[in-house]
Amino acid sequence: MRVPLYQAKAEFFRMLGHPARIRVLELLQHGPVAVRDLLADIEIEPSSLSQQLAVLRRAGIVVSIREGSTVSYALAGGDVAELLRAARRILTELLAGQSELLVELQQTDDSPSVTVADQAAAESVR
Repeated sequence: MRVPLYQAKAEFFRMLGHPARIRVLELLQHGPVAVRDLLADIEIEPSSLSQQLAVLRRAGIVVSIREGSTVSYALAGGDVAELLRAARRILTELLAGQSELLVELQQTDDSPSVTVADQAAAESVR
């Protein structure tokens, strides 16, 4: 049975839905990184990092590279780095909009606002 495209996309984003996995992908954007360096930067237990790397590897998003006793990871393709950059742009726009709303809220008068019910009551008295 064929999986609908929207379901495959949802599973893809669900797979990305862990902070440690996102951090790994961010660190790999500039090239391969040794596991020991990932551990130092992410500050999680080695077993947890291993599990997260296994999820990314099974999904085909990262590849492992062994050089002697050192194991490094790299992005399997450049599209993931572009996806992370797009996510950063989207979040920047969302947060900028929230910041503008916060400024607007802080600039509004602290007096009670007139509600629609108050306006209707005032008009019925006239």
